[in-house]
Amino acid sequence: MAKIAEDTPMLKHYFEVKAQHPEAILLYRVGDFYECYSDDAITASRVLGLVQTKKSNGEKGPVAMAGFPHHALENYLTKLVRAGFKVAVCDQLEDPKFAKKLVKRGITEIVTPGISFGENMLEVKENNFLCGLVFEKDQCGAAFLDVSTGQFQVAQGTLEYIGTLLGSLNPKELVLQRGYEKGVRERFGDYFCTTIDEWAFVYDAAVERLKRQLHVESLKGFGVESYPLGLCAAGALMVYLEQTQHVELKNICSIGRIDERKFVWMDKFTLRNLEVFRSSAGEDGVSLVETLDKCSSPMGARLLRNWLALPILDLKELNARYDIVQYFTENQEVLQETQADIGKIR
Repeated sequence: MAKIAEDTPMLKHYFEVKAQHPEAILLYRVGDFYECYSDDAITASRVLGLVQTKKSNGEKGPVAMAGFPHHALENYLTKLVRAGFKVAVCDQLEDPKFAKKLVKRGITEIVTPGISFGENMLEVKENNFLCGLVFEKDQCGAAFLDVSTGQFQVAQGTLEYIGTLLGSLNPKELVLQRGYEKGVRERFGDYFCTTIDEWAFVYDAAVERLKRQLHVESLKGFGVESYPLGLCAAGALMVYLEQTQHVELKNICSIGRIDERKFVWMDKFTLRNLEVFRSSAGEDGVSLVETLDKCSSPMGARLLRNWLALPILDLKELNARYDIVQYFTENQEVLQETQADIGKIR
């Protein structure tokens, strides 16, 4: 019987780790470099502009390889995430000097378009929303979470309403039940989609996860209990954060709701035609938000974008905002002092 060719020990481990995260680009630490092999190497060389070489794989013959110095990780990680890829970072967990055989390695970080923390990965003037979706007949529950700021909101309604909400808030990643990604893309557009098992969306378990995260005995104080599908989606996001090794996120300490009756709803075509966030003239054009945004801090810029995405219908709230604008307009010295103080806040 002919002997079956095997991978070298290191490449065998690489492919074992890759099998655990097949949808991610795997960056594998080897000495002073992070390397990719096989299909990941081809993708990384194309996206990052790296030179594609070959790695010896014993009797199996060479495999494609691409890599970069370990100190350049943040730069290349940012490029991959901004290009819409999920990335798993596999680091050396022991000093190679003391390793008896193969250096022990393991996943230390998983970064996706919807779960990013690095300053270079984020557009600081807009939220980086991760969105969970769950469906029941003609209803849909949605949860929007910005893990970098802790902003967490749930919504529930018709497919048309949730589609409008997606167009307004523009999430960077959708988390769905397995088997739903094709239908979601056909209905809502070509979003970056991640699928997880159905059990992650079970209501009772979702509520328990949220209570643990928010350190409360009940969710009643948040006014979200009338949105059960939204809570299922929110609980699924907690599962996804655990699966991607993002735990102890203490900035996620509250949850709110998006009330359909409180806002003016504009679909993505209206937002596009009004050039609210993007100009039809491309790079040479100026959108409405670019014209209005004179904010002194990233927090203010994000709030402004939220106000434009979800124009409020409450006249009392609107008049309160106008009163503040009037006060600062009539008190320029106070305005300048306030702008200077807010501008110091990162």
